[in-house]
Amino acid sequence: MPERIAIYPGSFDPLTLGHLNLIQRGLETFDKLIVAVVYNPNKSALFPPEERMQMIRESVKNDPRIEVDSFHGLLVDYCARKNCNMVLRGLRAAQDFEYEFEMAMMNRRLRPGLELVFMMTDDAFFYISATMVREVAKLGGDVSQFVPPQVLEHLKARFAAKASKGS
Repeated sequence: MPERIAIYPGSFDPLTLGHLNLIQRGLETFDKLIVAVVYNPNKSALFPPEERMQMIRESVKNDPRIEVDSFHGLLVDYCARKNCNMVLRGLRAAQDFEYEFEMAMMNRRLRPGLELVFMMTDDAFFYISATMVREVAKLGGDVSQFVPPQVLEHLKARFAAKASKGS
């Protein structure tokens, strides 16, 4: 039987416990996951792609079933380069579904044969988003219950550095 490989793309800025839960559950369905950090020059990211990849590697403890990578451009082109036709996406709420459904249909038109697997986020992480984590951390709030410990250290360092530059 051929190895079942899926790409799990996202900004992961930063990686949350919701993302990590989806990675762990994805490995119950797939033999290997490529966690692909999307570089979007139109967005102002808190962490550069290399640091986001480092945080993911630290959090998954270099599990050999997980490849951490990054890409620019279209997901369908990245899938072609990786010779992979399976994409894993997480859903939290109805608005996620609408957005993801539209993206899935566009991607399938651009790359026929591309299959998207949607997984509902575990209810313990339903309300967590990287955007909210960034905002709470930026304002000095405790985000330790929303991110892996390794990511928490990166967040503390980033906002301590910004605070020292601002004073």
